[in-house]
Amino acid sequence: MEFVTESLNDILKKRVEEFTPSGFVTTCGAVTKVSDGVARVDNLPGCCYGELLRFGNGVWGIALDLEENGVGAVLLNAGAAVNIGDNVSGTGHPVDTPVSENVIGRVLSPIGAPLDGKPFKPKAYAPMEKPAPAILARKPVCRPLVTGILPIDSMIPIGKGQRELIIGDRQTGKTTLAVDTILNQADKNVICIYCAIGQKASTVSSVVMTLSKAGAMKYTAVVAATAADSPAMQYLAPYAACSMAEWFMEQGRDVLVVYDDLSKHAVAYRTMSLLLHRPPGREAYPGDVFYLHSRLLERSACMADSEGGGTMTALPIIETTGGNISAYIPTNVISITDGQIYLEAELFHSGIRPAINNGLSVSRVGRAAQYKAMQKVSGLLRIELAQYKEMAIFARFGSDLDAGTRQTLERGEKLTALFNQDKNKPYSLGEETALLLAFRDGAFDGVPPKEMKKRIPELLQYLKSVCPEFFSHIERRHDFDSETEETMKGHFGRWAELVESR
Repeated sequence: MEFVTESLNDILKKRVEEFTPSGFVTTCGAVTKVSDGVARVDNLPGCCYGELLRFGNGVWGIALDLEENGVGAVLLNAGAAVNIGDNVSGTGHPVDTPVSENVIGRVLSPIGAPLDGKPFKPKAYAPMEKPAPAILARKPVCRPLVTGILPIDSMIPIGKGQRELIIGDRQTGKTTLAVDTILNQADKNVICIYCAIGQKASTVSSVVMTLSKAGAMKYTAVVAATAADSPAMQYLAPYAACSMAEWFMEQGRDVLVVYDDLSKHAVAYRTMSLLLHRPPGREAYPGDVFYLHSRLLERSACMADSEGGGTMTALPIIETTGGNISAYIPTNVISITDGQIYLEAELFHSGIRPAINNGLSVSRVGRAAQYKAMQKVSGLLRIELAQYKEMAIFARFGSDLDAGTRQTLERGEKLTALFNQDKNKPYSLGEETALLLAFRDGAFDGVPPKEMKKRIPELLQYLKSVCPEFFSHIERRHDFDSETEETMKGHFGRWAELVESR
């Protein structure tokens, strides 16, 4: 995919010309100071926060600092030439973003400029900033969003309308986790929006290519503000993606939105705030950096049936340094979200992928967002995995292990191998249920841990050939009865005999 730049001036000028407020009077101010993409403007009474400003030489900005003696504005045009004395006028128009069905399958900038080289005609617009839905307009999160990633769906379930943080160091598989979740929404009537903030254009292009090859762009929109864009555009990107998702939610649809990543978003906001001479706080972030993300993530909701019943699920991503989840921005976002999936660099480099740290990962919605079938087969997995990790530490110091300890260690190794999953290959709900049922019923007891990776696809292929109705039943009913369980036990036993006879 080749990124192209449509004229930012043309898009914004058209939006302002379409906006005709009654009785609007504007006054012209003048630039008194300009540096690093931030301008101080004198004499703009009546200017509103977040208003689009027009500079005399065709440059556009946003009013983000309102004072008695002037306005502080950040420029949307990267590398724009603004000089002291240039005229500035208010437009009376807030910054908005295109919303409607025709954003699906497209790669857009926050203000709606197409980045995929194809023409784009927006059908409707919505403001980037909106109040979060009221408490009484919501209902409890109760429907699962199946990610296709076995350890998440079994131990850290995500519900539609939930906000689940993905957190970890650089290069630990955070984006892969989010992209796999998007890939698994095929044929599930879920609209996906991927928001890239401050990433390299080549990285965004790679994600779009992965989605396109898998056919996921049929239900996905991409909002991108790359590292080459101005801090103002990076600041607007997640709000634009949220407004697009909110439009679908208001139509009664289920939406998944990925913010990749909010660490860079906070850095862009810190850059703008320092240039606007706002007082710095902890780690030089401004005092309202918590509100920066809370007003974004609080817009995710599971709406009540009287409000259309739509949902918006948020997967924000935060990058840590040295595994420090107690830093300022990570703790802020952890306190806002309904749980977190922590990816550990040590696990990743040891070959466990996805590198999910079971002890530090949690879903505060829990089993309320799990299908009955998954509840039946995943009950004790977290405890079993925790026991294995604890025993594995002590097993290093002693060679004499009793039979019970050896069995716990072996089952733990197999469970860890079962949770290892290739990227861009999510499981269906039926496949997840079958694998966990097979593990619970001892189908892998005769399989050495090192052979698990080879045996897992063999088992799935065998089950699909002898009992395809099990998978279709699980996908349709999301549950199974004791009779089905007994039938599956027989299949597992016959498969185990086949493996031993080879």
